[in-house]
Amino acid sequence: MSQQPSPVRNRRLVHAAQLATAALLVLGLSACGTPPWEEPGAGPTASPRTSKTPKPTVSAITNELASGSAKHSLTAGSATLSVDYWSTLSMDAWTADVNKPVSFSLSGILTPDDLQALYLSRVTLTTTVHGPTGQLESPAPFTDQSTVAPGYLIKAPYSYSQTFVLPEVDDAATGVTLTITYELLVQATPTSAEYAKQTAVDTLTIAIAQPE
Repeated sequence: MSQQPSPVRNRRLVHAAQLATAALLVLGLSACGTPPWEEPGAGPTASPRTSKTPKPTVSAITNELASGSAKHSLTAGSATLSVDYWSTLSMDAWTADVNKPVSFSLSGILTPDDLQALYLSRVTLTTTVHGPTGQLESPAPFTDQSTVAPGYLIKAPYSYSQTFVLPEVDDAATGVTLTITYELLVQATPTSAEYAKQTAVDTLTIAIAQPE
């Protein structure tokens, strides 16, 4: 005669089966869910880009007399000139509202040298005034025309010296470029009264000091 399970044991078995079924359902639901990295909006967030404000470009102003003087070498045909430039006014005082002296001295040699003379018949200085946005009004040119014929003797060891004074310029000026034209006469022979004309052109850039 077989023994029948008790009602209490049956209830325990049913309860255990229900718990097992619930656990399987929970696992099934978890397995079928969407992974967090696939959720909408769950992708990597891009960091916002900040635009950098461009820094203004500062243009350096050339000043060939910053050290107090400048020396240039020029060639015109058979003549070679050595020119020294300077100013008796210090560069920190080279403001727009004052008179600004520019001095220069030159001497020349000839190659080949057949003992001819070398003369300076005329020198012209033209000023170009520069500002932050371009060229400004410039003063009239300076000219020194030789008062002796055929000109000023500049063959070494002789030399020519001159000072031109630049007047006041526009308050917005930041610098000036000086263009100096030297007109030369080269004697054809040591005893000749005929001359060959040569021209040498030089430039000098000087900064205008800005008020503090």
